[in-house]
Amino acid sequence: MRLAMTEADTAFRDELREFFTTEIPAEIRERARNDALNLPEDMVVTQRILNKAGLAVPNWPVECGGKDWSPLQHQIWSDEMQLAYVPGPLNFNTSMVGPVIAQFGSPEVKERFLPATANLDIWWCQGFSEPEAGSDLASLRTTAVRDGDYYIINGQKTWTTLGQYADWIFLLVRTNPDAPKKQAGISFILVEMNTPGITLRPIKLIDGSYEVNEVFFEDVRVPANQLVGEENAGWSYAKFLLSNERTGIARIGTTKAWLAEVKERATKTPQGHGTLLDDPLFAARVAEVEGELLALELTQMRVSEDEASGKPNPASSI
Repeated sequence: MRLAMTEADTAFRDELREFFTTEIPAEIRERARNDALNLPEDMVVTQRILNKAGLAVPNWPVECGGKDWSPLQHQIWSDEMQLAYVPGPLNFNTSMVGPVIAQFGSPEVKERFLPATANLDIWWCQGFSEPEAGSDLASLRTTAVRDGDYYIINGQKTWTTLGQYADWIFLLVRTNPDAPKKQAGISFILVEMNTPGITLRPIKLIDGSYEVNEVFFEDVRVPANQLVGEENAGWSYAKFLLSNERTGIARIGTTKAWLAEVKERATKTPQGHGTLLDDPLFAARVAEVEGELLALELTQMRVSEDEASGKPNPASSI
């Protein structure tokens, strides 16, 4: 494995760096730097700029709008976006439900949802966890009972992040309660949030902020053609989704940006006869963090290369 970049890699990086720092509004990037984005507006504006340039969903199959990039190019894209404090494309759309639809959805489902998902015309949220099904997700109790051309959904989801902005939710539901294995009776279905019978309730966090929600479903009628893939195959789709999600959570570029800020501030902080960065103990700790970050970057690239070749890698769970 190599971290040294070729001339082509360097040119690719420089092109992305220029785009991210000139095409994404500076005020949005500054708000992102200060963790003060205007939601959902800043996310929508940014993702539509990225999508217009073909940079919103490079991880999708090429035929669905993705890029035929190497694992290193994908890593450069992610790093440079984070280094420039560009709000990344909405993960629920680009790294979760989008790849599932692209891989397992019918042609009709792909045509209906993928373009709007890439452009953030639809804001998705995730409906997996339940009060009694968190780490043991296969114990979920939300049911979907077939009724002609519809499914009737009843149950509850919790910890639904940013559900207050969502237009649609992708759900894991139990369609066969009599399956010999609880994982075998689960399906993956797409539901519009304004469907009658859906109630969204905010969960206030300890600091008073509001990011997560409970979602209740009471006799919610959902067209059967919004099922993704096959009935009772949703557990496999969920594992595919989580594998895609996990490989994107390292946020190496963000850590690089934060570490650079720490070092810059340390050069301006008086300490003894020099600056804080001159202090041997502080400098040693910075060097230790830089080494750990390099190890994480290597792990991320190894996982990406394994996925590109179709091999699972347990390190994606780290």
